[in-house]
Amino acid sequence: MLIGLPLSYWVAFSKWRWKFFVEAVVALPLVLPPTVLGFYVLIALGPQSPVGRWYESIAGHGLPFTFEGLVIASVLYSLPFAVQPIAAAFGSVDRKLIEASWMLGVSNSGTFFRVIVPQSWAGVMTGLILSFAHTLGEFGVVLMVGGNIPGVTRTLSIDIYDQVQGLNYSSAAVTSAVLLALSFVILCTVYGLNRKVWFFAADRRH
Repeated sequence: MLIGLPLSYWVAFSKWRWKFFVEAVVALPLVLPPTVLGFYVLIALGPQSPVGRWYESIAGHGLPFTFEGLVIASVLYSLPFAVQPIAAAFGSVDRKLIEASWMLGVSNSGTFFRVIVPQSWAGVMTGLILSFAHTLGEFGVVLMVGGNIPGVTRTLSIDIYDQVQGLNYSSAAVTSAVLLALSFVILCTVYGLNRKVWFFAADRRH
């Protein structure tokens, strides 16, 4: 959210001519194979990169195959699932409300938190929930950047893969069932939020 909210605001309201380049970069994880994205993130965070060398000089260890590196990769991989619904919600806010806030002397940041976000709460929640759910199911990027270190970078999806490889189907079935139930609840929540907003908007029009 620390990255997604300001980026979504910029995408929704920026008039920069080449804004579509930034939108395309943010949306790349939607179409790029996870292993390809994981490979480039691994290179970008590796000891030969400026980011990798800078982090190693501060933390005393590199980013690849650590929980910190896994978090960075997960954020990049799930960012479009946060930015796209939030930016769409920001863009649908009535421009007259924003301009009225400015005319009353409210700052840009004040208008953002007091007008735009409250009017877009369903889109913000959708972005938050979808990006979190997408992170839970990561496999390719997680395996490339974080590896499979028990207690450090092993995720549920990798654990399921390990259990199947070890022919431990009962354990894999239990974990898969938990993820399936959680995913279903998350999607019901997202669709429920958007349905509620749709009915509220329809009532206001009538």
